[in-house]
Amino acid sequence: MQAFSSIDGVVLPIDRANVDTDQIIPKQYLKSIKRTGFGPNLFDDWRYLDPGEPGDDHSQRRLNPDFEINMERYQGAQVLLGRQNFGCGSSREHAPWSLLDYGIRVIIAPSYGDIFYNNCFKNGLLPIIQDNKIVESLFEQTNANAGFHLKVDLLEQTITTPGDEVFKFEIDAGMKHRLMNGLDDIGITLEHADDIRQYEARRRNEAPWLFAELT
Repeated sequence: MQAFSSIDGVVLPIDRANVDTDQIIPKQYLKSIKRTGFGPNLFDDWRYLDPGEPGDDHSQRRLNPDFEINMERYQGAQVLLGRQNFGCGSSREHAPWSLLDYGIRVIIAPSYGDIFYNNCFKNGLLPIIQDNKIVESLFEQTNANAGFHLKVDLLEQTITTPGDEVFKFEIDAGMKHRLMNGLDDIGITLEHADDIRQYEARRRNEAPWLFAELT
């Protein structure tokens, strides 16, 4: 998993509440478990004017010019600005995979679907919970300024605007450690590899019959 410390990225505003995981990545794209290749299908139903299926050449599909992800001013965005309950719905990890594959590393919203929120940390995506008033201010600034960008510093737990406004955010210490060190669930477990080996050796001595080979 790619570690995260800080970015200074263009903001993509998705001004909709209750954006669910099927809207983030529709169900027809869930057959693959490779974690990559989902970027062209992020917000697929809103992004394109024609329906899509796995294996399509998405570069040949008709883009919806009214959807933010297709607008020139938001190209190359690394920060997504959302509304309440972002990522509600099913438990599919394909939702954070598609955001990461597109290039998003940070989401800022007032609240999230619980499973989506935790899946983000497990895949190297930073979901920030921020006060409604601050989110509203960031939407206003993003809409008023083409190429509006934010600096997000995980170590300091700050969001900084081009006008040098600084907003603090809270994050669980364990989740922060996971992101800053690029640790997924397997990586977290391997941090305790020595303890695991010592336990296995002790159990082998205490209960050797558990390790006897079948004949």
